[in-house]
Amino acid sequence: MVKIKNALGLFDGISCGQVALKRAEINYDTYYASEINKYALKITQKHFPNTIQLGDVKQWKEWDLQDIDLLMGGSPCQGFSLAGLRLNFDDPRSKLFFDFVAVLKHYKPKYFLFENVVMNKDIQDAISKELGVEPILINSGLVSAQSRDRLYWTNIPNIQQPPKKEINLKDIIETSLLISEVRGGMLKEYFKHDEGKISPRGLCHIGTADLNGFDSIKRVYHPDGKSPTLTTNGSGNSESKISTSETTWRKLTPLECERLQTLPDKYTEGVSNTQRYNSIGNGWTVDVISHIFRNIK
Repeated sequence: MVKIKNALGLFDGISCGQVALKRAEINYDTYYASEINKYALKITQKHFPNTIQLGDVKQWKEWDLQDIDLLMGGSPCQGFSLAGLRLNFDDPRSKLFFDFVAVLKHYKPKYFLFENVVMNKDIQDAISKELGVEPILINSGLVSAQSRDRLYWTNIPNIQQPPKKEINLKDIIETSLLISEVRGGMLKEYFKHDEGKISPRGLCHIGTADLNGFDSIKRVYHPDGKSPTLTTNGSGNSESKISTSETTWRKLTPLECERLQTLPDKYTEGVSNTQRYNSIGNGWTVDVISHIFRNIK
């Protein structure tokens, strides 16, 4: 069992960092969190009622904290993402990264971890220059049924790729939602259009749902492969879709999405399904973070 003093989570969300610390068997005196989403706050306080919530990270100069051994966070990524508008540091959400840097320089924790999406190399290099370390790219598919590339900047030493676990969608689905027991009208039809070969990223896209919208939300995946990266959009038909037969599909449930992020089952219960999907998509893959934390001494 490793013991640190205090930890501080910025953009803390549903506090996947605390779940990871617990899983890595790292004890801490106090966990401070900066988060403003009321649904995420409700989920965090349900599981970790001793969390001291500090409010908006932009007010960090008003904080008076002591003995921060570990600082962690992943600022909103929409401005960095290759899949987004690529506004980079001109996006107000991306500028929150500099609040992370300011807190890091002010409190000088022994360890820090910053997570974000795969992005343009020039922005990645700018972040590396600010943090003083190069990132490691880890795909959550190594430890889960979700293909999710993320960059991790940290001064925690000796971080390697986590050991690969052979986990696919079929390993995380709710057995009560098999085709013979579908509930709540979740079963839909789709038009199959190819044989669905497993891609290098572990995805097996076998069909296209008869839906309106972008092509990315129409894709139906086979249980023998991975899920695509979860998003924060939990409304309409944007959830990931799994095939249940040669002609039918259904969207993944919130519990299945928790499993994709290696969260405990029913961790996000207590808010609406829309907010559960949003909170899970905003979160971290816990087993990746706990793998990194296990190198804390």
